[in-house]
Amino acid sequence: MGLRTPLYARHVELGARIVDFGGWDMPVNYGSQIEEHHAVRRDAGMFDVSHMCVVDLKGPRVRGFLRYLLANDVARLQAPGKALYSCMLREDAGILDDLIVYFMTESWFRMVVNAGTRDKDLAWIRKHAAAFDIEVTERKDLAMIALQGPNARAKAATQIGAGHRAAALALGAFVGAECGDLFIARTGYTGEDGWEVMVPATRAVAMWNSWSEAGIKPCGLGARDTLRLEAGMNLYGSDMNESTHPLESGLGWTIAWEPAERDFIGRAALEKTRAQGSARKLVGLLLEERGVLRSHQKVVSASGEGEVTSGTFSPTLERSVGLARVPARTGAEVQVDIRGKLLAARVVKPPFVRNGRPLVS
Repeated sequence: MGLRTPLYARHVELGARIVDFGGWDMPVNYGSQIEEHHAVRRDAGMFDVSHMCVVDLKGPRVRGFLRYLLANDVARLQAPGKALYSCMLREDAGILDDLIVYFMTESWFRMVVNAGTRDKDLAWIRKHAAAFDIEVTERKDLAMIALQGPNARAKAATQIGAGHRAAALALGAFVGAECGDLFIARTGYTGEDGWEVMVPATRAVAMWNSWSEAGIKPCGLGARDTLRLEAGMNLYGSDMNESTHPLESGLGWTIAWEPAERDFIGRAALEKTRAQGSARKLVGLLLEERGVLRSHQKVVSASGEGEVTSGTFSPTLERSVGLARVPARTGAEVQVDIRGKLLAARVVKPPFVRNGRPLVS
């Protein structure tokens, strides 16, 4: 038996197919994964993401600590609730995790890290926090529900207290705010508009049920994966890990090189790689023939071999798409080894779909 979120029993009642996901018993779907995918693209769907790890960081030097810990720069966060996406790196620039951090107050930042990296992340954070006298608190008392889709915010807002509804609906992109006992952030992992809501674990089932009654469809991790891949979003452990660095993972945009005097863990190694040029890059692939792209398939080009890091059939595009790490000089056309056959694929720049709209053809 794996770890279980506060919503586990509700998932079972709803007939979800439960699978192991990084040590957690999680719903992969409640019936048709494709219907769940389309619900998010066209209307509203919700996901239990309570397996994610919420960490509160407090202390008078917390901003300086995070400017050292993360490759992106929290100095950019000036308005309360504003969020930043970043990688947390080893000294050799290997990616320990990707995460979101929220500026709450000058002495309090909130971080959300991946479930599968929870233990190593907390150990790493606490190791480096000691020198800055930072209090590190894992918020096990919170559950998290992601509400995603073009109608998700409007439908979800009907179940929020009237005194907080307007403030929640007024949130800008990548901004969160405390709304009563909820922390509502306009963030997500699907390429659609929506909220990720932190809710007291004791109220998670009640909120889930109320949002379901409001017409938001329960969705599992299967649809979450096809949605994030269509949106060109990396998955830790597949598209990046400790053996890869941001420059070969499509994440160069998350590195804050300026100011040059800011030191952060992994900076020296990254600067050396930037000066030399990365040997590999992460690209999007569109399969031009019948078949399905899957992780670990070999990619062949005139510049050498690479590997599919994530692949799936795209319900929105009705064709197979993927991400692949390939030699830096790889051109626009490659072949992918699928069951012993080399099938043609086209190299494109992700994302493939955003806000319900195909971006490639």
